[in-house]
Amino acid sequence: MKILVCISHVPDTTSKINFTEGDSKFDTNGVQFVINPYDEFALTRAMWFKEKQGASVTVINVGNTTTEPTLRKALAIGADDAIRVNTEATDGYLVAKQLAEVVKNGAYDIVLAGRESIDYNGGMVPGMLATFLGYNFINACIGLEIDGSNVTASREIDGGKETLSTNLPLVIGCQKGIVEEKDLRIPNMRGIMMARKKPLTVVESVASEPATFSKNFEKPAPKGAIKLVDADNIGELVDLLHNEAKVI
Repeated sequence: MKILVCISHVPDTTSKINFTEGDSKFDTNGVQFVINPYDEFALTRAMWFKEKQGASVTVINVGNTTTEPTLRKALAIGADDAIRVNTEATDGYLVAKQLAEVVKNGAYDIVLAGRESIDYNGGMVPGMLATFLGYNFINACIGLEIDGSNVTASREIDGGKETLSTNLPLVIGCQKGIVEEKDLRIPNMRGIMMARKKPLTVVESVASEPATFSKNFEKPAPKGAIKLVDADNIGELVDLLHNEAKVI
């Protein structure tokens, strides 16, 4: 079984975010980048299939040379090889187009991706990728079992969980639950040393134009000052909630 895991190169959630060029572009200066957490859940599940069922695991990213350290971390976690599609990831449509071309050429049985990336939270790529490929698609996946070409998956729905059965080939949008946070892997020294010798292939992009363009970004408004009310002064609290907060 050949597994392709899509890896997004995203800012660490503790990074201070700024914008440049009239708030039209993200400022990467001083920002630490990591594997997208949802993709890390997907990679960890792929590693389980590698160890238990002998699957091969390839990781892929659409981006420039700055994303290679993130791919190397995925290799250190245990992926067999990596692919970088050499183009700027300008929007979800372009990314899905590039990924689809690699999947077609590589004959992968299953593609695992995070349900969304934590930078732009578009949530578009896995579904569009499945459409371009003509593969079945399961999103918000919290459980995955594969027996030959038969797949049993579970996903979150409003108010509960849905269990599905389908067949390979397949695209999965993963989230927490497909593995738990305690199962995530930290690269050890041996993994880091081995990652240096594993192949990282750079492929050129296919012709594709982005379908959406970012006009500008705006940070959330600063939180207002907190007004404390004495626990015994219920009347003042009701007045503030009614006249200032306007929630009652």
